[in-house]
Amino acid sequence: MTSEKLFICGHKGMVGKALVRSAEQRGYQNIITVDRNELDLRDQQAVFSYLEKHQPDCVIIAAAKVGGIWANSQYPAEFIYDNLSLEINLIEGSRRAGVKRLLFLGSSCIYPKFAEQPVREQALNTAALEPTNEAYAIAKISGLKMCQFYRQQYGLLYHSAMPTNLYGPGDNYHAENSHVIPALIRRFHEAKLHGDQEIAMWGTGTPLREFLHCDDLAEACFHLLELENPPDWINVGSGKEISIANLAQMVAKAVGYDGKIVNDLTKPDGCPRKFLDTQLILSSGWRTQISLQEGLKAAYSDFLSSLQDGSARVG
Repeated sequence: MTSEKLFICGHKGMVGKALVRSAEQRGYQNIITVDRNELDLRDQQAVFSYLEKHQPDCVIIAAAKVGGIWANSQYPAEFIYDNLSLEINLIEGSRRAGVKRLLFLGSSCIYPKFAEQPVREQALNTAALEPTNEAYAIAKISGLKMCQFYRQQYGLLYHSAMPTNLYGPGDNYHAENSHVIPALIRRFHEAKLHGDQEIAMWGTGTPLREFLHCDDLAEACFHLLELENPPDWINVGSGKEISIANLAQMVAKAVGYDGKIVNDLTKPDGCPRKFLDTQLILSSGWRTQISLQEGLKAAYSDFLSSLQDGSARVG
C-alpha cells in the first residue's frame, strides 16, 4: 500500500485507464483524477489552481489529443495547440505546486521519418519528421524538452517515456480518427456483420510497425517511477515489428472475418518503418508481458463488450 498522492491526467483514455488499473493493483490509495468537463487542461489558470489545491506528490501526463494519419493531416492546428497547451499548463503548474516527480508520455513519432532503425533515443532532432503527424510530434517533443529543462534548471525529477504504437481495452474506434489497430478491428467487425466479401486497407501494407499493449506501457511507467535516476526520455516498445498487411491478417483472424483484404493505393502509407531501440529500458529490468496475438483477442473482446454496454468510442 502507498499513501503517495498520484495525479493521473487523462484517466478516461486508453492509457489513462491502464495507468489507473496498474496503480490500484500496486496499492495506491490516493489516486487523483478529473473529468475534462470539470477541468479543461488547456485553461492555464484552472490547471494551476487545481494542482495547487490538490498538491499531488507525483503527476503522470497521459492526456493528449490523439488520432491516426487522417486526423493528424486534417487538423494539425488543433493537434499542436491542444497538446502544447495542456503540456505547458501541467508541467509548469506542477512546478508551482511543488510536485517533485512527473512522468510525461510522448510518442515514437517524435523521431525523424527516416531515422536509422531501430530508433535510439539519440535520434531526436537529427532530421525531418514524418509530415502527416508533424504537428503532434512537435508538441510531444516540446513536452519532452520542457521536462528535460525543468529537471536541469530546477532539479525536479521530471522525465519522459516514448511509447511505440499502443492498443488495448478502451481504445478509440472512431471511423476516421482512430489508429490502425482499433480502425481495423471496427472495420473487420462491421464487414463480418454485413457479410462483406472484401475490405480495403489503406496504402500498400508494406510499412513495418511495432505495437505495445497499454497495460504493458502502464507497468513500464510505474517501473520508471521507481528508478532513482531515470533517463530524461526513454523508449518503451515490444521489441517486435510486423507489416501492416500481416497485422491486418492477424486482426481479421481475431475478429473472425474471412473475406478478402485489398489495398487502397490512393491512401498514404505514412512512415515506412518505426521500430524503437528498447535496450535502455530493458537494461533497467523491464519486460513486456502481453503478446500481440493475445492482446488482439482481448482488444476485440473489449470492443464487443463496450458496444454492448454503450461505452465504445465509435462516434
